[in-house]
Order: sequence, then C-alpha cells, then structure tokens
Amino acid sequence: MYSDDRVLLCKRGIEPRINLWTFPSGFLELNEATIDGAIRETREETCAQVDVEDLYAVFDLPYMSQVYMFYRSKLCGSYAIGAETNDVRLFAEAEIPWDELAFPVINITLKHYFDEMVRGNFHLHTHVFRTRAEAVAYARSYSKVPS
Repeated sequence: MYSDDRVLLCKRGIEPRINLWTFPSGFLELNEATIDGAIRETREETCAQVDVEDLYAVFDLPYMSQVYMFYRSKLCGSYAIGAETNDVRLFAEAEIPWDELAFPVINITLKHYFDEMVRGNFHLHTHVFRTRAEAVAYARSYSKVPS
C-alpha cells in the first residue's frame, strides 16, 4: 500500500516475527476472495481504507504450505494501529528498516516496488521458493536480510 513515494508497513503485534515490520496481511476467511481478504486485513491491521490497483506479487512457499499475494493499493486517507499491530508508519525507501522486516518476501517486494516506482512501470512478480534458505538468498541479492 502506498501514498506518494512511501509505503505503509505495520509492526507485527503477534507471533510469528513479533515486533518486525511487514505489509498488512493474513489468512483468508472461508469463501473470501483474495482481493477482499487483502482489503479486510489492511483495515484490521492499519485501520486504513485502500483502492486496490493490481495484483503485484505472488510468492509460492510450498515448504510452509503458503502462498503470498500482494496487491498494489493506494492509501485513502488516514491509518492507525490495529488490533494485531504495535505500530503503523509510512516509509520512504531510505527510511525502510531493512534489518527489521519480518519475512524475506517483504524485502523482495519492496525492492521491486521502489525500483519500478522510479521507472513508473509496474508488473507482476512471481516466484516459487522451495525452502526458507532459497527465499533468504533471493532476498539478499536485493538487500541485506537477517538470517
């Protein structure tokens, strides 16, 4: 989720990876579309309303039996700390707490986003990570990532 040249991140208030920064995210409810889940999770974790623009990244993590889908969304108005977050902030690229991001796929997505923002040309990113080590290695190729 973005506003001008900044992205909205939330500091996790729950495990796993408590007190680390991530995108608003979570699990889908029964019979919920992915786009609706993204909007709901954003509202729950950041009290923010968004206009979803497009699907931006899909990361398949079979080692965790999870798929991450991130939508590029424009922030509409204010935001606040939600029920499962300890902090919520807008960050410019130079302000991103790279060593405090919760998951390697967040590093990867942010790097793609800021690189493409400069060019003004966004496209869908997809990747299968069969192990956490593979995801960390891929993320390190973009920026410093804690092990």
